[in-house]
Parts: sequence; structure tokens; C-alpha cells
Amino acid sequence: MNWQDIALVIAGIIGIGVALVHGILIQRGIVRPLVKPDSQFANDKIIKRIIPGLIQFSTFNWILGGIALIASIWFERDIRLVTGLLVGSSYLYGTLLNFWGTRGRHPAWLLYAVALVLIAFGVTSSSS
Repeated sequence: MNWQDIALVIAGIIGIGVALVHGILIQRGIVRPLVKPDSQFANDKIIKRIIPGLIQFSTFNWILGGIALIASIWFERDIRLVTGLLVGSSYLYGTLLNFWGTRGRHPAWLLYAVALVLIAFGVTSSSS
């Protein structure tokens, strides 16, 4: 395992960790109040089924991205590059939106920015 592999594994762990915390906070702060019996959606079963999945989609995507980054260390350079670009674009979106939405007062944007730097370093490996 070289430094690029380690960078991708750390980026994956950061992504998974931030996504799990994000998912828990989103579930407690947004999803639960929307689907509780006294919410405005109390009688709309379709919305009560769709909203949690849609709101948690980014959580799911970031967790899978972290797993893909970790798994990519066992593949050749081209696969690592494609994985880094796909996961990196998702993490970049999360970084920018989180920074803009919280005006920089939330640590998730910074953690995903660190993960992006690690991804960039990790995909520069010249060996497979």
C-alpha cells in the first residue's frame, strides 16, 4: 500500500463518517418532523414515503462513494481515476453547497474539502 492508496482510504473514511453524521442529523431534524402524525403531511402517505428517501439520497450517495474510494485501491489506475472523478464530483457538490448553505459555520464542508484533496492526490498514482 502506497501513499496514494492511503489517501484514498482516508478520503473514503472521511466521506463515510461525514455521511453517517449527516444522515443522523437529517433524520432527526428534518425527516422525523415531516413524517410525524401532526405534520402537514400526516394524511399524505405518498409524500411520507418519498420524502425520507429523497432527503437521505445524498447520505446514501456519499456512503457508497466512500466505499468505492476504499475499494478502488485494488484496481488499476484508470478505474481509480474514474472513481475519483465520480466520487469527487459528489463530494465537491456537498462541499460547495454546505459551505454556501451554512456560510462556512459547519465542519462538513471542510472535511469534504480535505477528502477532495486526498482524492486528487490518490488518483495521481502511476502504479496500479
